[in-house]
Amino acid sequence: MEVQVPSLATVTTTRHVLVVPYPSRGHINPMMNLCKLLVSQNTDILVTFVVTEQWLRLIATEPKPHNIRLASLPNIGPSSDTFANVVEAVMTKMEAPLELLLHRLNPPPTTILCDAFLYWAIAVGNRRNIPVAAFWTTTTSELWVQYFHVFQQNLDDHQKLIDYIPSTSWIDRAYIPLLDEKNRQILQWAQKCCEWLSKAQYLLLPSIYELESQVTDALRARISMPIYTIGPNIPYFNLGEKSCYTNDTTHDGNYIDWLDGQPVGSVLYISYGSFHSVSRAQMDEIVAALHKSNVRFLWVTREETNRLKEICGDMGLVVAWCDQLRVLLHPSVGGYWTHCGWNSVVEGVYAGVPFLTFPIAMDQPLISKLIVEDWKVGWRVKKDDKLDTLVRRDEIVVLLRKFMHLDSDVGRDMRKRAKELQDIAQKAIAKDGSSEINFRAFMKNILVHSEESHESNGPQVQNGVEKLN
Repeated sequence: MEVQVPSLATVTTTRHVLVVPYPSRGHINPMMNLCKLLVSQNTDILVTFVVTEQWLRLIATEPKPHNIRLASLPNIGPSSDTFANVVEAVMTKMEAPLELLLHRLNPPPTTILCDAFLYWAIAVGNRRNIPVAAFWTTTTSELWVQYFHVFQQNLDDHQKLIDYIPSTSWIDRAYIPLLDEKNRQILQWAQKCCEWLSKAQYLLLPSIYELESQVTDALRARISMPIYTIGPNIPYFNLGEKSCYTNDTTHDGNYIDWLDGQPVGSVLYISYGSFHSVSRAQMDEIVAALHKSNVRFLWVTREETNRLKEICGDMGLVVAWCDQLRVLLHPSVGGYWTHCGWNSVVEGVYAGVPFLTFPIAMDQPLISKLIVEDWKVGWRVKKDDKLDTLVRRDEIVVLLRKFMHLDSDVGRDMRKRAKELQDIAQKAIAKDGSSEINFRAFMKNILVHSEESHESNGPQVQNGVEKLN
């Protein structure tokens, strides 16, 4: 294992935050964004960001402040392994190496910030009397469902509707894929996560209070720990700079130049995330629909990029990677077809675009429900949120043409509402916004803990790289 120390001659600090994300892009990104905000608000904070060796290679070259250093744990298995096997390895093989890392870190951490799914990281902090802030990486609504229904088993096998926010809103069991028999192993780990969640000292939510106020209030009334909504945890602070990613294998030419040449609001942005994907049969239906619809599109997909470029025709652009937030904010983008990963959805909200929802796994059906039914800023591609439903090309064509018809009454209303959510999101992180106030309160708490844990003249981190073998 290796710890990379900030390239300063001497760093004197009594505030050291050890950050342990779940090792996947959708969990690493928001936690790294949070860390960048932490150190931008207080340059005396040192962050050690822990990833597996595989992820260390992927993110080591990405720009970050000098007081965020990376530490690596051994890889837990092949990257091509099944989702269930990867989760099993994360939950059983990372705790012991983290303990070893803690023995060797200098200065010792004064706070642990961990993915809320990693219950064993909370246990490590408790054993060492280090305050733990658990970072829940998806919606507050999903937390409520998992904690108060799935974990506490307030469901029976025949119950179809769930009162997921008390006396406020009901959802169908179909919105909770964890209850599907094929996800039984993942469900057990989720229940373990909920069992340990209340043993953390703080709970951070990457949501915006105004978007989930009822469930946030209900959660605060039931869980006796400080709870902070601090979203959106997206790289808005990089806007105006050159893209923060420099991996040459991901660059696909001048997609921004292509967007510059399209009419305002005419392009549909399409992305299904970085892990799960649609079936081959569904992919064929989508490709055929895009070819037939005459709708302009920018499609980001790592699968069969060259084949899709040839099939989709000349109305669109297919790339393997793009700077997503920058694209969503581009004036030519008029809609976002998304798998409903939370980070992606919050970027779409921040950019003020409406959605076509196409959930693929786990928390995504519930996020689709929020977009379509609660916020009213999108439509479903599927008539229901059953994950195995095949949507045919002719149905997709009709939907695409209707969705991208900017002058229709329903389209204008949806886009107006999307701009209202954009205003809410951007005000939340502005001075005295709900997320900014919560973030300052969390910062104050961890700084107080740091002062209590160390003498005023704290330990020094010397220049160089410390090897942890």
